[in-house]
Amino acid sequence: MCQAHYPLARDPSRAYCLDMAAFQYFQEHVSNAAKVLSLTSERAELLMTPDRVLRANLSIRMDDGSTASFPAYRVQFNNARGPYKGGIRFHPEADEDEVSALAAMMAVKCAVVGIPLGGAKGGVAVDPKKLSKDEIHALARAYVRAFAEHVGPDQDIPAPDVYTNPEIMGVMLDEYEHIVGRSAPGMITGKPLSLGGSLGRDTATADGAIAVLKSLMQDRGLDPKTLRAGVQGAGNAGAQAAHLLYSMGMKVTALADSKGTLLVSDGMDVESVLAVKEAEGSVIHAAPLQNEEGKILPADAVIIEGCDVLVPSALEEQITESNAKEVRAGIVLEVANGPTTPAADTILASEGVVVVPDVLANAGGVTVSYFEWIQNRTGHYWTRGEVKERLEGVMTKAYRDVADIAAERGITLREAAYVLGIERIDEAVRARGR
Repeated sequence: MCQAHYPLARDPSRAYCLDMAAFQYFQEHVSNAAKVLSLTSERAELLMTPDRVLRANLSIRMDDGSTASFPAYRVQFNNARGPYKGGIRFHPEADEDEVSALAAMMAVKCAVVGIPLGGAKGGVAVDPKKLSKDEIHALARAYVRAFAEHVGPDQDIPAPDVYTNPEIMGVMLDEYEHIVGRSAPGMITGKPLSLGGSLGRDTATADGAIAVLKSLMQDRGLDPKTLRAGVQGAGNAGAQAAHLLYSMGMKVTALADSKGTLLVSDGMDVESVLAVKEAEGSVIHAAPLQNEEGKILPADAVIIEGCDVLVPSALEEQITESNAKEVRAGIVLEVANGPTTPAADTILASEGVVVVPDVLANAGGVTVSYFEWIQNRTGHYWTRGEVKERLEGVMTKAYRDVADIAAERGITLREAAYVLGIERIDEAVRARGR
């Protein structure tokens, strides 16, 4: 069974406190937005407090017959605008702080792009690389059993995240339907197509980010064929982003994964590099194929290599106070969650670097998850082209809304995104009489 922890704002008998960096960053962004919106400190505190924190210890039988236990979390942040929504990650460093911060960001993200969902996130502190497929499936089922009463199509809709995938979502759906005794495909998104998944979900995060970038470039009269890009991360989102930038005619001069950065000053053949990555495990193995131009640098070198568009698509806190002044890009497109710290944000703004924030740039994933949920509820499924067209429409409008606020108020795109998201959440909270 899971344990629910309710925050101070909802249950005065229980205090809730997080003092780690990730949630502090979120609080700082909300506090800044609250000042712009002239919200009281009490109002801001309400909007920075999760509805509930659910915890459990998941015990599973390992392949060797032993039993192992793993801490698990589900944070439900705010459902004033609709059911909670957010992924589940299997990661050794998953903890309450990280999950809470990501749940909070998801609430803002859904509000920024105007979809009627709230914020949530789940996590299990486990290294899935050390588990067999059967053990991972057992862990997925244990997670659903622990939190089953708190999730569902009208309550809280999970999805894949770090080290989880459509296959694991399918297992979770199966366990949930076994518990409730009925078909409920809308209880989880990011599923295999055979179980009601949506076409276009596999590339949605990068597709949405590039749609936003195109709008920004159009605003500023930038021709992609004259620009250079550096992409950190060659996983699903990073690889798709690199592919799309290359397809637009932009020169991708740096591409990094955990093993290193491949630097090709005149631009690389992205498709061949990604093929090598798939076959041999890293982009650095593609260096010999780049006409003797390919150089191998440390994994974090991509952040400070000169380019016009820097696309962090990997981990949190990659652009920090210590390296922000070395960033030589004009635009930072945050495909990853939280790649830039608040201190770094200030430095980048002072240097004239335009940061397209994660709560806008990477909202394509949750947007298509919302589309999947709609399709599950209606029983009508869209073509990949329909999904892409609808996604581009949502992301283009969201960019326009954020950019207009930024211009009107003389603030950064991140500040504007939080102003927009917090204002929409606050309106919904007030409408419910809270």
